[in-house]
This record gives sequence, C-alpha cells and structure tokens, in this order.
Amino acid sequence: MLVRNLKVIENYFFMTALQIISSLFGILIYPYLIRVLGAESYGLYVFSLSITTYFIGFISFGFNFPAVKAIAENKNNKQVKSDVLSSILTAKIYLAVLSTIIFLILLFSIPFMHENKLIIIISYSQIIGEILFPQWYFQGIQKMKIVTYIQLAIRLLSLPFIFIFIKTPNDCWIYALTTALSVIFGGILSIIYIQRLENVTIRFVSTSSLKSLFRDAMPFFWSSAVGTIKQESVTMIIGSFFGMRDVAFYDLANKLIIIPRMLTTSINGALFPKIIENVHKSVVKRIIQYETLIGFGVIACIILLGRFAILLLGGTAMLDSYPMAIILSVTILTWLVVGSYISFIFVPSNHYYLVTQNQLVAFFSFFLFCISGAFFFHNILTIVVALTLSGLCEIAFCNYQIKKHHLL
Repeated sequence: MLVRNLKVIENYFFMTALQIISSLFGILIYPYLIRVLGAESYGLYVFSLSITTYFIGFISFGFNFPAVKAIAENKNNKQVKSDVLSSILTAKIYLAVLSTIIFLILLFSIPFMHENKLIIIISYSQIIGEILFPQWYFQGIQKMKIVTYIQLAIRLLSLPFIFIFIKTPNDCWIYALTTALSVIFGGILSIIYIQRLENVTIRFVSTSSLKSLFRDAMPFFWSSAVGTIKQESVTMIIGSFFGMRDVAFYDLANKLIIIPRMLTTSINGALFPKIIENVHKSVVKRIIQYETLIGFGVIACIILLGRFAILLLGGTAMLDSYPMAIILSVTILTWLVVGSYISFIFVPSNHYYLVTQNQLVAFFSFFLFCISGAFFFHNILTIVVALTLSGLCEIAFCNYQIKKHHLL
C-alpha cells in the first residue's frame, strides 16, 4: 500500500512542510517581534494583513479546486497545463486591477486606513504573490517539494533583515515589507521554474475564453469568499470593538493551533489528486473516521500543552490567549471533517453548490452567534465561541445533505 501511494505520501509531506515553514517561521520569530514591536503595533500588522486577505480571497476567486482537478487529470499534457495556467494568471491580473481600484477608494475614504496607509499598502502588495504563486499547479502534478524548497530558502534569507532592522514599535512596516517581499519573490521563482523546467508556456488569453473558467470557479468563489469573510471578520471585529492589543491575543491563540491545523488539514489536499481518480465510498468513510479521531486528539493536546506554549512564546502578559486557543482548537476538528466532505464527496459527485451552501450556513450562523453573544456579553471570547459554533453547524449541514442525497 505504501509503494502504491508514494506520490500521495510525498505530496502530503511537502504540502504540510510548505505550510509549516510559513507558520513555524512566524512562530519562531514571534517571541522577538511581540517584545520588540509590542502588542499594539503587532496587532496593527495583523489587522492590516486581515484587510489584505479579503482582496487575496477575491483575486484567487475559487480557481484552485477546478485547477487542481484539471492539472491532475492532464499531468502529461503540456497544452492543457499551459491553457489552464495562462487562463488563471490572466484572470487574476484582471481581478487584481479591479481589486486595486477598490482598495485605493477605501484607503482614501476610511480615516483609519488613511492614517495607517504605509503598513496597509505594504501588506496589500502581497496580492502580487497571490497572482504569481500557482501552488495548485504543483499540487496537481504532485511536485510540492519544488515550492517547499523555494519558500524555505526565501524565509531563511529574510531572517537577518528582521533581526537587524526591527528594533522598535515604529519598525513594524519593515516586518510587513520583509513578509510581502518573501511572498512576491516566491511567486516569481515558481513561475520561472514552470517556464524553464516544466516547459509550460504562459501567455495572456482573451476575456471571452475566460467565461468557462469563471463559471466553473464561481461556486468555489462564493464558498471561499464567505469562508474568508467569516474567518477574517474575527480579527476585524476584535480590532474595531476591542482594540489592537486584543487582536494580538487572538493572533497568538490562532498561532498555537495553526501548526496542528496545517499538519492535519493538509491530509485532504494531498489525498485529493489520488482520490479524485477513483472514488470509493468505503475509503472515504475510513478517512472521515480517522480524521475525526485526529481532531479530538489535537483538542486534547491543546488543553494539556497550550498554557505552557503561550508562556514560552509570549510570556505571562499574553496568557489571555490560552482560553481562546482551547476554543479555537475545536475548529481543527471541523476543518478536517468538513474538508473531507467537500474534497471526497461533494466535489467528486459534482455537487459544487453544496460547497457554497455550506459556507453560507457557516457565515450566517457565525454572525447570528456573534450578535447573540454580544447582546449578553461584551467579551472577546464570544467572538471566538461564535466562530467555533459556526464550524459545528457546517458539520451538521453536511451530514444532512449527504443523507438527503445518498452521497455516502
């Protein structure tokens, strides 16, 4: 079994390694940054990055799932790979132009954004990396090790700049610039690799030929857009109603669960190209069972080790992050299970609309729980609890639809 699935194992390892490199890099330098920049300044960076994430979600437009499927089914067809890559790159450029126009209007019309325009503009420049970095392509051809090596090299090269130039809270923009340039250079090197070593031609395509691409991606766009709005709204709500210091507390709690989340949720991404070729319901059931057990195991680990990890990373001043981390750990279980439903049941059976409906359930339930919690308690924990409960609503909705349509 191991021999037959060596590519799956390799893909999982490097997909997970890629995400861990990014997350672990942030965790390793976090103790230095939080002490040098301070919670207020660091919280401002996290807040500006959340603004950027909305635009990145718009530019990505849900292309990833259809693209991975197309590449995985045509790994040896250079013409198809060229067409898919060229179409998505062109579409993202058009979306980036529209995104930038909207961003500039907001930048000069919202006082908070205008007052902090330097760090917000620098953070926004990460959209260039979203345009250029085709992780879905390497996932489809099952060569995630290439982008992993690229990202690792860039992250290591950026370390000296962080420790040499960032000394006070006023240097927060330098950290934002270092992060943005790392993302951009990663995208540039990935494109160079594809053109030079994969011999795939990249070109601009006409807008008329993009219609089918947008049509196929539309359900995933609504799904990812709703998911992004829900996820990033936590940071936006906390920053707007509680303050940047509380944003830093939430960010640390999120960092605490991000490594186990990456380790576990990458399973579905690595298995997807293999499962999509030949879907067996018995295999899917076993995957869901195993991932449920993994999710509960991670929750137990966060409860037992979370306080120690927070003291290590942020010190006693950041202990308010611990209860948030426990609550957020439940989202790992929901991400795993819902991810399995989407990747191995809804997408293979072409029930794309259920992906969108699921995210709508999560979106509206999140804000319903937020409003209800805020009515009775003015506490940051109500926002985190609302996020977790919305994930449980997703699981309930998916189970209902699977039984209704006899999908498993």
